[in-house]
Amino acid sequence: MPDVVLPVLNEAAALPEVLGRMPAGYRPIVVDNASTDGSAEVARSHGATVLHEPQRGFGAACHRGLLSADAEVVCFMDCDGSLDPADLVMVGTPVIEGVADLVLGRRSAVNGGWPLHSRLANRWLSRRVNKVAGTGLRDIGPMRAARRDALLELDLRDRRFGYSFEMVLKAALAGWRLREIVVPYAPRIGKSKVTGSLRGTVKAAADIGRWLR
Repeated sequence: MPDVVLPVLNEAAALPEVLGRMPAGYRPIVVDNASTDGSAEVARSHGATVLHEPQRGFGAACHRGLLSADAEVVCFMDCDGSLDPADLVMVGTPVIEGVADLVLGRRSAVNGGWPLHSRLANRWLSRRVNKVAGTGLRDIGPMRAARRDALLELDLRDRRFGYSFEMVLKAALAGWRLREIVVPYAPRIGKSKVTGSLRGTVKAAADIGRWLR
């Protein structure tokens, strides 16, 4: 069954709910990225494997989790409570069954869970990927699944916010079979560091712009 990489920076408030809803057989790997709120201890107390990544950056945490995973299929998911871990089964199954190479959870906002500025930025990025790689994506979503060995072969280099985008772009250009599955996207628990803030969205867009260029 899959390993689930959960990059974490100060998500102590969301971790109990996220880890408590993890599907049976899906092993959570929490990669703590220098949290100061006791996130690592909370994760460990709820049964997660906990790693520490001192290099700051979303991509650094994700890649550390990928390198440390030992399952054939690896999932990634934000750990802020905006996504329901139960939906990992829908996202992971096509990869497990060999009918898709990279599955993305296409977000559907519920209860105002996806700010307008973030939706607009994501729509623009999706269109750019489609133009470059000939895909038909509608979301560069944070919930995803792929085979570990194949991901390592992509030689992902970004260690900041562009990591997820680089993964999708390189996979598409390599001819991977990409699939989207709609997943609910609710308001996060606690203060946003990326998609919920305009400043975070601008930073993410700047990192992603480097890969488009």
